[in-house]
Amino acid sequence: MNSWMWLVGMVEISSMLITHKKATIGDMERAWHGGVEELLKQLISHDLVEECAVLKTCNRVEIYVVSPKGSKVLLAFAQKMNVSSRIVDFLDHEESLRHLLYLASGLESMIVGEDQILGQMKELYNIAKRAGTLGRVLDTALSKAIHVGKRVRRETRINKGSVSIGSAAVELAEDLLGGLEGRRVMVIGAGRMGSLVAKAIASKDLDVIYVANRTFERAERLAESLHGLAVPYHQFSEYMKECDVVIVATSAPHNVVNAEMISGVVTDRNERLILIDIGNPRNVDRDVNDVEGVDLYDIDDLKGISERNMQQRIEEVKHAKDIIEEELQLLNAEYKRQKADKIISDLYKKVERIKEAECREAINKLSAYHTIGEIEKKVIYDLTRSFSNQILAEPTKVLRSAAEDDDDAFLNTAALLFNLNGKEEKKRK
Repeated sequence: MNSWMWLVGMVEISSMLITHKKATIGDMERAWHGGVEELLKQLISHDLVEECAVLKTCNRVEIYVVSPKGSKVLLAFAQKMNVSSRIVDFLDHEESLRHLLYLASGLESMIVGEDQILGQMKELYNIAKRAGTLGRVLDTALSKAIHVGKRVRRETRINKGSVSIGSAAVELAEDLLGGLEGRRVMVIGAGRMGSLVAKAIASKDLDVIYVANRTFERAERLAESLHGLAVPYHQFSEYMKECDVVIVATSAPHNVVNAEMISGVVTDRNERLILIDIGNPRNVDRDVNDVEGVDLYDIDDLKGISERNMQQRIEEVKHAKDIIEEELQLLNAEYKRQKADKIISDLYKKVERIKEAECREAINKLSAYHTIGEIEKKVIYDLTRSFSNQILAEPTKVLRSAAEDDDDAFLNTAALLFNLNGKEEKKRK
C-alpha cells in the first residue's frame, strides 16, 4: 500500500477487551497465554498489523492494533486464544479512543477512581515502545490517555479516599466481620498489590498485622511501616492459625496456599477463617473451598464494593466524563492534522530534493565560466528555498483545511497530483 494512501485512508485502532464487566477471574486466566512481550511479537508479526499494544492487569486483558483489517485480525486472534465470545468486546477506532481515556481516568476500573491503572498504562506504553510496536497512531492515543488520566485526577476528586483492589479487599473484610478493630490480619505479598492492602489497612485499629513475603527484607520494610510483624515466608501457615483474615496478594504465577495447608490451619479453630485472594493468576487453590471452616473470596467478590464506591463518586464521574469528551475532540482534531501533515511532509521533502538537485546543477554550470564562492552558493540556495516555501504555503493551508473537514478524497487527489506514492517498508523488530 502506498505510504500516503495509508495515512490518508487513516488505518485505525481496533481493540479487543476482556474485563471484569463480563469475565470472571478464571475466564481471564484461561484467556491469557505467555508474557506481554511475547504477545506483542506475535501480533506485530502479522502482515496486517502495523502497530500494537497489550495491557494486562488483575482484572483485564486488552489488545490494541492498528490495521486495515483490525476487527478481522483480533477476531482470529481471539479464536486462536480460545476466548469465548461471551466475555470479549471488540471496539472500533472511536470506541477504542474513548475507552482508553475512560480507562486512564479510572472510570473503567472495578474500583472507580483507582490510581494504579494509570501506572499500568504507562508501563504498557513503555513496553510497547521498547518492543518497537508503537507507531504514530497508537503513540498519539496512549500519550493522550495518560495526559487525560493525570488531568482528571488533578481537576476532580475521583481518586480521593481508598480506591484500589487492595482497599476493596480490606473493605470486604470489614463488611464480613463488622469491622476490623481488634482483629488479627495477615497480608501475604509485599509487592505492589500487597502495598495497596497495607496502605488501606494502616488506619485500622488492629490487634496485630502479619506480613509474609518470599523476600523477607521486603516483608520487614512493609511490616515496619504498619507497626506489624514480618514472618518467615516458609512459616506463614503457622501464623495464619491466629488470624481472622488472610489477604493473599502475591505476583506468583502459581498457588501459594492450598487445601492441605488450610486444613492444618483451621483445625481446632472456633471461628471461621476469611481468606481473600486478590492475585492474578489466583494464589489460592480452588480446592480450599472444600475445606470446612474457611470462607474463600477473590476479585470477583469485590464487585459489590465496586458498586458502592461508584455511587459515592457519581458527581466526580460526571465531571471526569466532561473532561474526557473535551479531550476526545482534541484527540480527533490531532488525528485529522496528522492526515494532512503526512502529505505536507512528503511534499516538502520532494520539493527539497528537486531544489537540491537544481541548485547543484546551476552551480556546476556557473562554475564552468567563473569561480562560485560560498556567498554566491548561499544566495542561490536561499533564493530557491524562499521560492519553494512561498509556493507551498497556500497548498499547506488548503491541505490542513481539508483534513479538518474530513475531506479524504481531496487529500488523496492531492497525493496523486504531486505523485507522493513512495512505498515505505514495514518496520519489524
